[in-house]
Amino acid sequence: VYLETYGCQMNVNDTDIAWAILQKNGYARTKELDEADVVLLVTCSVREKAEQAIWNRLRHLKALKARRQRDRAPLRIGILGCMAERLKEEILHREKLVDIVAGPDAYRDLPRLLAVAESGQQAANVLLSLDETYADILPVQTSAGGTTAFVSIMRGCDNMCTYCIVPFTRGRERSRPIASILQEVRMLSDQGVKEVTLLGQNVNSYRDLSEVQFQSVAAPGLSHGFSTVYKAKAGGLRFAHLLDQVSRIDPEMRIRFTSPHPKDFPDEASVLQLIQERHNICKQLHLPAQSGSTRVLEAMRRGYTREAYLELVHHVRDFIPGVSLSSDFIAGFCGETEEDHQQTVSLLRQVHYNIGFLFAYSMRQKTQAYHRLQDDVPADVKQRRLEELIAAFREEAARANAALVGQDQVVLVEGPSKRCASELCGRNDGNIKVIFPDAELEDAADCGALGRAQPGDYVVVKVTSASSQTLRGVPLCRTTLSRAAACH
Repeated sequence: VYLETYGCQMNVNDTDIAWAILQKNGYARTKELDEADVVLLVTCSVREKAEQAIWNRLRHLKALKARRQRDRAPLRIGILGCMAERLKEEILHREKLVDIVAGPDAYRDLPRLLAVAESGQQAANVLLSLDETYADILPVQTSAGGTTAFVSIMRGCDNMCTYCIVPFTRGRERSRPIASILQEVRMLSDQGVKEVTLLGQNVNSYRDLSEVQFQSVAAPGLSHGFSTVYKAKAGGLRFAHLLDQVSRIDPEMRIRFTSPHPKDFPDEASVLQLIQERHNICKQLHLPAQSGSTRVLEAMRRGYTREAYLELVHHVRDFIPGVSLSSDFIAGFCGETEEDHQQTVSLLRQVHYNIGFLFAYSMRQKTQAYHRLQDDVPADVKQRRLEELIAAFREEAARANAALVGQDQVVLVEGPSKRCASELCGRNDGNIKVIFPDAELEDAADCGALGRAQPGDYVVVKVTSASSQTLRGVPLCRTTLSRAAACH
């Protein structure tokens, strides 16, 4: 089997889950497309561009399938994930070369679907589940170098933002039991993984209902100035409890999480408190704003105003000094005026994020916006606005990163820099890429020992220059997270 992943980190994790299931069923994995008997594409539906990439890829695979030698079994092609969920009929009919279609909750069914495809029939399962979390399947890690890993803690989303296809392709929110998450993180720690990112469409509304004694816990309040379309649910162990437990497993393992919803940082701030207190929980938060205009935020059904969002940003910065912030923005949403756009530009300038994910709006069928709103911003205007947002973001990120010049940063080494073999690349606590020369270094714990840093090592780097995307610096020594925290 040959697996190819498109889209978000959840899809990276889904690829690991699908591979774990296939491996148990006797499949071997290849990194060479020509060796494959089965090609599976794990797909994304968030924007039209993501889907277009899959249609283009299928045209290439069609030629590969046609060229297949007669003496070999025919190549089987499968579409997995969100696009399978959204476009099952179209995929099966438009591209006769696709043999199987499996939605995000149907990966356990892959061996059966592939067996049906062996007999020459098309096979599909896009049933969404109310309880599937793949809790008993420990994913086989496929991420780079084995130093970092994604751990899925929940699936689906209940927020129903008007632009978003996720509730329709991934179903309703359900959380994986804490015990199964802790087991996976312990296993990763034993394998030497040094950074785990807890994944969910809305991680801070996590609630584990598997333990009876916690089923009657009161529902948490929302952040000040925030609202939601659904009634807050009572019961269960919450995200703060999970974060507390995960961060205790290995003091030398960094913990990140994404993506939270701004509304779910209630004023008691237990999650923020943990980030501030624990040296191995990264001082970095993803706070997706989507727009800087209260009018557009209301049309998007985000449940907050510009003012409430800014108040939350100030609250976070007061609580966690030096926190690194990232965000998502959409340019040209339905009904967005030039004034609305300028308010988004000004929000970017006011908050000065370190990392940003910015996109032009892409209308998706099934969403609330598709049924109720007009996609009335012309494509060229969307593109211009997107370019203006990117320019404003880069300017502010360059300024935010420049403030780190002269400081020492603890960097988790991921491997050689892509552009230069004599340099190493890694990320600091704030998730910003750091590049530095690959040189002989002292070990902070053993002053006489010299050696080169390896992937998975922590290195103290003095930052000498910064751009909007990257820091560069001079490596000082190898260290540990605990030692670095004790020195601060």
